[in-house]
Amino acid sequence: MKGDSNSRNKNSKNNPEGFDPKERIDYLVRELQRHQYLYYVKAQPEISDREYDALFDELLELEKKYPQYARPDSPTKRVGSDLDNEFPEVPHPFPMLSLDKVYSSDELAEWMEKTERAAGRPLSFVVEEKVDGSTIVLHYQNGVLQRAVTRGNGYVGNDITENVKTIKDIPLRLTEEVSAVFRGEIYIEREDFYKLNAEMDNIYANPRNFAAGSLRRKKSSEVARVPLKSYVYDGYFPVTDVNEHFLVVHRLYELGFRVFNRLGLFSINGLDVDRYGSVLKEHPDWVCGGLRELEEFVELWKKEREKLPYDIDGLVVKVNEIDTRDALGYTAHHPRWALALKFEAPQTVSEIEAIDIQVGRTGRVTPVARIKPVWISGAVVRNVTLHNQDYIDALDVAVGDKVAVSRRGEVIPAVEEVVEKNTQGNKTFKMPDKCPVCGTQLIQDGAHIFCPNRRCPERVFNRIAFFAGKGQMDIENLGPETIKKLIELGLVKDIPDIYLFDPDKLLGVEGFGEKKVKLIKEGIEKSKERPFEVVLASLGLDEVGPKVVELLIEAGFDSVDKIIEAAKKKDPEIFTRIEGIGPKTAQKIIEQFNDPEIIELIDKLRKIGLKFAVEKKEEEEKEKYPQIFEGQTWCVTGSFENFKPRDLAMEEVKKRGGRVSSQVTGKTTHLLVGENPGSKLDKARKLGVKIVTENEFLRLLKSA
Repeated sequence: MKGDSNSRNKNSKNNPEGFDPKERIDYLVRELQRHQYLYYVKAQPEISDREYDALFDELLELEKKYPQYARPDSPTKRVGSDLDNEFPEVPHPFPMLSLDKVYSSDELAEWMEKTERAAGRPLSFVVEEKVDGSTIVLHYQNGVLQRAVTRGNGYVGNDITENVKTIKDIPLRLTEEVSAVFRGEIYIEREDFYKLNAEMDNIYANPRNFAAGSLRRKKSSEVARVPLKSYVYDGYFPVTDVNEHFLVVHRLYELGFRVFNRLGLFSINGLDVDRYGSVLKEHPDWVCGGLRELEEFVELWKKEREKLPYDIDGLVVKVNEIDTRDALGYTAHHPRWALALKFEAPQTVSEIEAIDIQVGRTGRVTPVARIKPVWISGAVVRNVTLHNQDYIDALDVAVGDKVAVSRRGEVIPAVEEVVEKNTQGNKTFKMPDKCPVCGTQLIQDGAHIFCPNRRCPERVFNRIAFFAGKGQMDIENLGPETIKKLIELGLVKDIPDIYLFDPDKLLGVEGFGEKKVKLIKEGIEKSKERPFEVVLASLGLDEVGPKVVELLIEAGFDSVDKIIEAAKKKDPEIFTRIEGIGPKTAQKIIEQFNDPEIIELIDKLRKIGLKFAVEKKEEEEKEKYPQIFEGQTWCVTGSFENFKPRDLAMEEVKKRGGRVSSQVTGKTTHLLVGENPGSKLDKARKLGVKIVTENEFLRLLKSA
């Protein structure tokens, strides 16, 4: 979608060919800070979210390639938020993560096959519109709308309930007395946007920002005059017998929500369409089929999207089987069981001048093509990732080749195809056998290649810079340039040296006066107060980011010693039974917390005084509720005399240390059974799950 042309022209003037990377980074930081203020504080954005994301990701890529110019106040160091003091802040019951992206039907098919292999079973996939609106989280209690919350930073949002209540297609009361959380998108149709925005002197760049700004108006009476609409596309029920997303969406329809008119369910192995006959009868435009029907469905959307009265920027594809999602898990950024299929990206032709190798903090070695500078979507592109050897081989890429380059999603530069082979006789690029930085023999792990040497200078630098950066330990005045200087001077060789070197030795070094040295000392001391969850995530371990650390702590691994002891058992199931942690992450946890070098690093930092256990407040230590259900996973079925709705019983389980599952699986230890139980009871008996009646459950609560 096109944004504000004035903004694009302004960007162009500040982005000439042959730009200085430091100047470009400084410009992007200033621009993004200004747009964050306009969007998050003033609710009067000048550019579209897509244009903002393009600027943000360009800055991110530049900082990766020129870490010496990265600024400590860079917007990439913290997650943006739509929080405002005008509305109360509300934590989400689960993170509202972003989605990974692909850009073609072939890439989608490959992802589906890969996901099936990871799941170890045949899967089906739901395909739905990716509406370009404002995400909303709706909380219902006994069928009545209790709270509506913005997405915010993904973990905390703003309560805008009174404004959302004015939207006519969001039911104030559901057709059934359901207590659950729902997620959807609020938007305004283009025709209404053009009319109303003109009346407001065109202060909003696009319909999406208009919808978001309207929802943040102080008076709900003003919101009521805006013809906002919604689609609700997901429901998170505490207890449900529905284990397919396709059927969940139909359930949303039954509850009175507005759902997508067109939805697809597809499988690599084909589907038994007859079992969905009653659902398809109620939704004549919903489609079921195999890969051929999927391809037709995607092509139809590409043709039809312009005819829609509202904006969509692609399709969302999700694993249909809900219980499998837990096993697939999440990264810190996105779920592994869903992704966005983005529509076509602008392309241009350039020439590959060189292919360099970058080494990240975890040792991952990535080939990067240096191309002749080209303009794509308002930005100069000089560097394009080539991902890995498989990607290079598939394209048959060599130095000197002329290639079609796009900014996928108008953000990430990518080589789409080789347009013309080079005339110098250069052959397809091959990754080196040894690390180009330290000379260590490289190793392969899946599709990627790694330098296993933790002492590799490039790994060390990236590891230290990550640890000290904003969003991690946030050590003020210890940015990448300073860290690079400390390494050059031999004052710092690894993370612990940050706390062991003498900052006074910097006095006399160019750029380090008494004031700056004093600030560095203060920043280092202040960082010692960071909580356990921040310290652990800042170590930069593979697959152990903030999200995984949060899941570990919630599961009772509230100290590094508990994690190490569990890892010593080398049993992945200890970790995969945690909802949201999949087999790959579990294996990485085991490998790394059995690594002597990592254990030594933790011990050194522990002696320095960093926190490697959750500190409980005095009132929390009194333990209001004995943790009698710790290590257990409970499920519920039937109706109850003392727990109406029945999810209140599951709240009692959680208070006492237990975990709750919506389905009976191999991880379930107890099933609470009331009157008129469903099929869960039969499944629990087959799996040998302990059956608990309501009276037995009440006795357990009283005896504790």
